[in-house]
Amino acid sequence: EIIEVDPAMVEAFLGRITDPLPFVAEAAEFDSASRAIMFTDLQDSTGMTARLGDAKALDLLHTHNSLTRKALREYTGREVKHLGDGIMASFASIDQSLECAIAIQRAFAAYNVEHSGAPLHLRIGLSVGEPVEDDNDLFGRTVQLASRLCTHAKPDQILATEDAIAQSTGKTSLFLSRGPVTPKGFDHPIQVYEV
Repeated sequence: EIIEVDPAMVEAFLGRITDPLPFVAEAAEFDSASRAIMFTDLQDSTGMTARLGDAKALDLLHTHNSLTRKALREYTGREVKHLGDGIMASFASIDQSLECAIAIQRAFAAYNVEHSGAPLHLRIGLSVGEPVEDDNDLFGRTVQLASRLCTHAKPDQILATEDAIAQSTGKTSLFLSRGPVTPKGFDHPIQVYEV
């Protein structure tokens, strides 16, 4: 005896009616463990709160987040975490990370022209390597170095490691050597470039 069954009931029970498309190995994209890591830091956010009050300072932090996240979307960056007055992001492409950092600084410069009464100044640090991933967060030397370079950068400055510059395909005229620095926690100097 054949009993007619509603296809929607079969799909609800089995999860699907038709077989999935076969996996094609050639279509899979190789995902290297190498990442460019970017840290941003808004200059003097604590002082900004003291000068402007909580509400205005929070509004300016939202502006920072909006400008930074817009550039991350445009350059395929992944926000790893929000740090209160900064963002940690990851990129599969070193060139995309450098272009994103430049786009962020340009966005802040344009914002400051229009809002000269309360300008926002950002530091950016970039490093490249193979960070360790755990629970959607990244750890390790590459992450620590990007964070230290961000701290070492002056307002409106992008600092990148020599490895990031060497592995980029960008114009060498975009990079200016700032000499070696020994970041806190590192036992040897790191050659640093301003983007």
